Amino acid sequence: MSLGISLQPRWPIGDGAAVLRAARQAERLGFDHVATGNRILDSGLGLDTDPLVLLAAVAGATTRVRLLTSVLVAPYYPALILANQAATLDVVSGGRLILGVGTGWNPDEFEAVGVPSKERGARTDDHLAAARALWTTRPADFDGRFTRLRAAHLGVPPVTPGGPPVWVGGHSDAALRRALKYGDGWYGTGADAKDLVDVRRRLLDLAAAEEEADRLTLASAAFLTPPGIPAVVTSPGRPLGGESATAASVVEGLGELAEAGLAACTLWLPIAAEHLEAAMEWIAAEVMPQLA
Repeated sequence: MSLGISLQPRWPIGDGAAVLRAARQAERLGFDHVATGNRILDSGLGLDTDPLVLLAAVAGATTRVRLLTSVLVAPYYPALILANQAATLDVVSGGRLILGVGTGWNPDEFEAVGVPSKERGARTDDHLAAARALWTTRPADFDGRFTRLRAAHLGVPPVTPGGPPVWVGGHSDAALRRALKYGDGWYGTGADAKDLVDVRRRLLDLAAAEEEADRLTLASAAFLTPPGIPAVVTSPGRPLGGESATAASVVEGLGELAEAGLAACTLWLPIAAEHLEAAMEWIAAEVMPQLA
């Protein structure tokens, strides 16, 4: 299993470079990826930056670590803009982008961007299909409910053949169908081993063929408060390693997830930015060696 770290703590607004220092440290410590979410209104969970803009800055500050949107709300972005921005980041990062996407949920944000929330699933499907057409065909024609393209040449073709890998978030049947049809992976939130077994079963049931389900990468975010470091916000889900995590309990939890089929885990730490360096050092020293 590969481990990543979410760049979502409560960053001091007066020190914008702090997140870049954290990304460089994650790379130095051997984390597989860094991740950032997508909220456009204040969530109370930290600075709510645009994921593609932030990860573009991270790409320039690093050389190896992969860049994950965890997750980008696809209906907020017109399909052509989404395809071009993702392809641009794929190019400037040397193919390190993983486009984690979801349909979103916040009615205030949908109202703010002028997108009916009831259309979020249909728009996500439309945008992903159009983006894939733009990434794979020059010129591209596409007829969707919300997007029409005629002989379109995307401004920048992605460096990754077929475009950056797409991990589709969500636990509903609609999300799983979307992953099967448009994605390269499924991305969960706070999934435990039982959840993963259930997701794998449901993917097989929904897939037209077993190979269609087996090709998907299974990934998930997990919530972790390392020992001795105070949480400053409430964890959005069940904590990895329990309420009082130890290296042993975290390793055990990750082992159960790996056995259930999880290939990549993003650690979301509900701590202050000032403690992130120590938290990553603890994970690298106490947890990662035991996963090898």
